[in-house]
Amino acid sequence: MTLGSFQFRRFSTRLICLLIGLLAGVLVTVYLLVTRANEQNAFQHINQNLKVGAQIFRQNLSERINYLSGSAKVMSNDFQIRKLIMQDPLDRETLRSTLNSYAERLRFSQRASPPVISLFSADRDLLAVSVRDMKLGEENVGPFQNLIRHAAEADMEQASGYSYLGGRLHVLVVVPLYAPYPNVAGWFGLAYPIDQALAEAIKNTTLLELTFASSPHDELGHRVLSTTLPTAMAQEVLQAKLPGKSTSHDSEMLVLSGEPYVTLFESLDLLGEEPATIVLQRSLTAELAPARDLENIVLLISLAALAVAAGAALWIARGVSQPLQQLAEHTAHVATGDYTQRLTLDRGDELGQLATAFNHMTAGLAERDKVRDLLGKVVSPEIAAQLLHSDLKLGGEEREVTILFCDLRDFTSFSEKLPPTEVLALLNRYLDRMSTIIEQHGGVIDKYIGDAIMALFGAPVAAPAAPERAIAAARDMARALDLLNRELVAEGKPALAFGIGINTARVVAGNMGSKTRLNYTVIGDGVNLASRLEGLTKDPAYATPIIVSEATLAAMKVRPPARELGEVKVKGKAQPVKIFALSAKGESMPPYAS
Repeated sequence: MTLGSFQFRRFSTRLICLLIGLLAGVLVTVYLLVTRANEQNAFQHINQNLKVGAQIFRQNLSERINYLSGSAKVMSNDFQIRKLIMQDPLDRETLRSTLNSYAERLRFSQRASPPVISLFSADRDLLAVSVRDMKLGEENVGPFQNLIRHAAEADMEQASGYSYLGGRLHVLVVVPLYAPYPNVAGWFGLAYPIDQALAEAIKNTTLLELTFASSPHDELGHRVLSTTLPTAMAQEVLQAKLPGKSTSHDSEMLVLSGEPYVTLFESLDLLGEEPATIVLQRSLTAELAPARDLENIVLLISLAALAVAAGAALWIARGVSQPLQQLAEHTAHVATGDYTQRLTLDRGDELGQLATAFNHMTAGLAERDKVRDLLGKVVSPEIAAQLLHSDLKLGGEEREVTILFCDLRDFTSFSEKLPPTEVLALLNRYLDRMSTIIEQHGGVIDKYIGDAIMALFGAPVAAPAAPERAIAAARDMARALDLLNRELVAEGKPALAFGIGINTARVVAGNMGSKTRLNYTVIGDGVNLASRLEGLTKDPAYATPIIVSEATLAAMKVRPPARELGEVKVKGKAQPVKIFALSAKGESMPPYAS
């Protein structure tokens, strides 16, 4: 392939990608415009429906008022009621039963609650009420009495309004009882609940969600009176209606349970009380459902057009895509750690040069991993990573580290009883189990000193809760040694015993040695103390395989139960050191932070 041919193909590829990008941009723009227009139309349509729903609600209340007042006028002509009201003494139970019969007949539907019918004297004293268990206290009788006073002063045939009865919202109507006309012998007070049944009836007609809520300043508190919404969503509406926020004729958007609702707040004036709030809502998602179907069709057409364009571009740029695909496949092999394969592209262009460079890079990665693998078997993986990423200079840094020393007891005499090969196999078996436990708890093996182990917690990588990790590792090592000893005894070999010393201190951690040979380790008085504590476990007077310094226990967030062993004078330290014994089995400890 000539340079001119390659340049032309590269130019063609760029041009095709540009055209596909422009087409995709146009399609996305059209889709977004259609989506936005649908949302605006849906919002306007819902807003109109909310206003119509508010009118229907008002009209429904007006119809109920007319229905109740007409029914009251019919009752006013009931001879039985007139007769009962004239009796002395007044037979309240019979009068209540008569009112209850009328109330049952005045139901709007089988699901609806019957209206409350009460009878007042000409002096506005309550004589009877249709509901046996309903105790109309002053707060509930007051609205009726106010309506009666207003109707009497204005010489009206009826008066109506809205108020609470028993904590529930009702529409109230009062009509005079003439005996005979125009003498007023009493007053009928009828109340019909504005409740769930009314809300459901309006919802069935308008497809709107309704919620009746009390005023934020109501004596019983801001609460939902009835609603067609789920309880949790109704409470969200209640929270959105902030105290002091006035209602308006403009709808607004509320998000309920993650779904947008166009919402209209309407005020309902009450008799002598703060207005109640009528909340009408419609789900924008439900309103947009038909439009979304159209949007999906537009989206499918757009995707089909884009797929055709992409297919054409793929066919045109195939000469470039195939080498790139081979390069991607080879990259996937390299990502899995497979450096054995080589990329072969018999091309003299930039892609061929890229393949050659990639093969050189793969060979370098293979060599690096070989070095890292060998180094990781000589030292801990964390130390190997520290050495590979550092500039391998002598020196270190001061940091707080928890040091653990573990040494087998009487291993020299033990090894004299076995052939060297068996001794080495047994030692490797023991060290493998102990090292695994240390690493599981975030520890780093600094070095093996014969049959002894020096482990670090908090270096070279800082670890949270280093003292807790060290103690947890020591206890698990004791349990693992018990298991290993059971295996050795079953094999006819003597059991092993070890001692562990743990200390927490600020030490110097870093690369130490010579310019030609160095080792990552920690040095300091705290390291020597940990080694001395391990040596103290040999003393039968302490009777413990694990000795911990006071500094380690003090550095723990939750101090484990420990047996104080007193203070000891440690070689190399001027002041005595307080030491503690930990049970090898270990009491239950809270987990350390990971």
